[in-house]
Amino acid sequence: MQVRGYLFVLCAAALWALIGPLSKQAIAYGVAPLEAAFWRSAIGWSMFAAHAFISRSWKLQCADAPAVAAFGVFGVATLFGAYILAIHYVGAALASVLLYTAPAWVAVLAWLMLGESMTGNKILALCLTLVGVACVSLGPSLLSGRGLGAVNLPGILLGLLSGLSYATYYIFGKRYLGRYATPTLFLYALPVGCLCLLPFVSFGHKSWQAWLTLAALGLTTTYGAYSVYYAGLRRLEATRTAIVASLEPVLAATLAYVWWNERFDVSGYLGSALILGAVACTILGAPGKSAAAAPEPVAEANA
Repeated sequence: MQVRGYLFVLCAAALWALIGPLSKQAIAYGVAPLEAAFWRSAIGWSMFAAHAFISRSWKLQCADAPAVAAFGVFGVATLFGAYILAIHYVGAALASVLLYTAPAWVAVLAWLMLGESMTGNKILALCLTLVGVACVSLGPSLLSGRGLGAVNLPGILLGLLSGLSYATYYIFGKRYLGRYATPTLFLYALPVGCLCLLPFVSFGHKSWQAWLTLAALGLTTTYGAYSVYYAGLRRLEATRTAIVASLEPVLAATLAYVWWNERFDVSGYLGSALILGAVACTILGAPGKSAAAAPEPVAEANA
């Protein structure tokens, strides 16, 4: 059960690592950052909607509608918008690493709201993750002698905001995955996110290459990634899932180097190594069975 959970989360991390390169490619084709975020949400929603209706998993209880709508605001609009703007300002590699301040927020929120224990392995893994993030984001300016004034503050703050909004996925998922299949949740959350982004979007003419890139962004990083990620979250504790998914910035940095020639310095590679160490610490410290794993509904067999 746990092995499958780790494999699902690792697959999601690999798909999410495509967000930076595909977003930068869309921007290079003339698509504005927030328009790319809008189409990522809208195209992903169309796929989840088709999945939900084919599998007949579209029913949502009225009492849960406000929570799902709030998730659409913070987990979709805020995350998608802040993250792609961070990519625009500081690059795909750094933005993806800043996103992974999320495990620190998850550990605290899961402890307060889900009753998960704060073990020594989790604390160590979280410390390694946070130090790794600091090395990648602040290290280059400090080591070069330029000081913090050389840091792109708007990009850093947007990256941190994306990490905070990303943390809601773990808490929301643990509360509602036992009640609904993944397509059901995104059938209603994604259009809320689209509507929140819409006032900030300026639509422009797009080439077929731009549309192809946007379609790939919606298919892989929204529909595909969230489907396998929530399948993994059903089988693992929220904190463990968050830290294992921290492989994403390492993969994203590799893709950014190959695709856009974005490079880290020594501190960046050190930070990436610390994040990998946090992932290893989490997996090695896993118990025989996750007590916090949510039950899998029958509808999810089609997801």
